[in-house]
Amino acid sequence: GRRPRRGGHAWKATAAPLPPQPFPRAPLGRRGARGGAMAVVLATGGFDSRLRLWEATTGICTRSIRITDSQVNCLAISRDKRFLASGGNPAIHVFDVGSSTDAPMLTYDGHTSNVMSVGFQRDGKWMFSCSEDNTVKIWDLRAPTCQRDYNCGRRVNSCVLHPNQGTLISGDDGGSVRMWDLRRDACVHELVPIENTPIRAISMANDASMLAAASHSSDMFVWTPDDSAEEGYTALVRFKATTKYLLDCAVSPDARTIATCGSDAHVRLWSVEEGFQETAKFTGHTGWVWDLVWSADAGYLVSASADHTAKLWDVRTGQMIRNYSGHSLAITAVALNDIA
Repeated sequence: GRRPRRGGHAWKATAAPLPPQPFPRAPLGRRGARGGAMAVVLATGGFDSRLRLWEATTGICTRSIRITDSQVNCLAISRDKRFLASGGNPAIHVFDVGSSTDAPMLTYDGHTSNVMSVGFQRDGKWMFSCSEDNTVKIWDLRAPTCQRDYNCGRRVNSCVLHPNQGTLISGDDGGSVRMWDLRRDACVHELVPIENTPIRAISMANDASMLAAASHSSDMFVWTPDDSAEEGYTALVRFKATTKYLLDCAVSPDARTIATCGSDAHVRLWSVEEGFQETAKFTGHTGWVWDLVWSADAGYLVSASADHTAKLWDVRTGQMIRNYSGHSLAITAVALNDIA
C-alpha cells in the first residue's frame, strides 16, 4: 500500500480559545430513573489481577472480579454502559457490567504480548486494541474474532478512536503517531515528533479539534487538524509536562484542558486557553500515577496510582473528594462512564 506521510514541525505555544460548554454536575453512582443501567460506571484494575467496580459517590466497591490469567493493563466501558473490557497479557476479556458472574462474556486471544489500550466503537458494533506485539486490532463484538490487524513495526503503547469512528490513532515505541483509515484499510498519515522516542499515550478531543501525545521525553505534543497540511495536522504546541516520567494524558471533554500524570505522583492540568500553561497540580498520591480519566462534564477527574488507590478530584476546587481503596497492588487502569 501507499507509504504514509511523515510530518516534522516547528512547535509553538499559541492556542485559540475554545467556547465553553454546559457544566452539569449530576450525582455520581446512581442507577437510572427506571432502574436500568448504572448512571455511572467506574472501574479500576491493576497488578493484583482484580477488576473493581465502584459506587462513585461513596467510594464503596460494589463488585470485584478476579482475572485469572494476568494483571490488568487497561480498561474501557462501552458508551451504553453494558460492557467492560479489560486488557492484560495477552488476552482481552469483556464483561457484562450488570451481571453478577465473574466469567467474561467474550475473550479475545489474538494478541501475543501485553495489551496496552482497549476501546469500543460508539454504537458497540466492534472494539479495538493495541499491544506490545506491534499490532493494532479490531474485534467483532458478536464473536471472538479479529476483523482487522495493523502492524506498526514497534510496540504500540496507546490507541484511540477518532470521533468520526473511521480512524484509529496509534502511538508506538518508534515515536510514531499513526492514523489508520478504516475505510481505506491503511495508514494514511504519520506524525513523528521525536524519532525513536516512544509515545506513551494518545488523547483526542471529543470534537476532533485537538490531538495530544505524551512522549517518553516527558514532553506533550499537541496538533490541530489541517486539511491543507500534507500530513493532515499542524503542530500547535510542545511543552514539558514533568521532570520525571510522563505516563498518560487526557484531553477534557470540553477541549479546554489537558490533564497529565506520571512518576512524580501528581496530576497536572494545562489550560488550552492560557497557552497550555499549568493551572493546577493535584497532590495526594504517594506513587506513580498510571492512568486518569475525565467525567463527561469535565468537572471531575479520576486518577489511578501505584499507591494502590484511585482518587476522585473536583477540578474546580482541586480537592480530592473520594478515595477508592481496596486493591492490594498498583492500580494501572481506570475507566469512567457517566454520560447522561
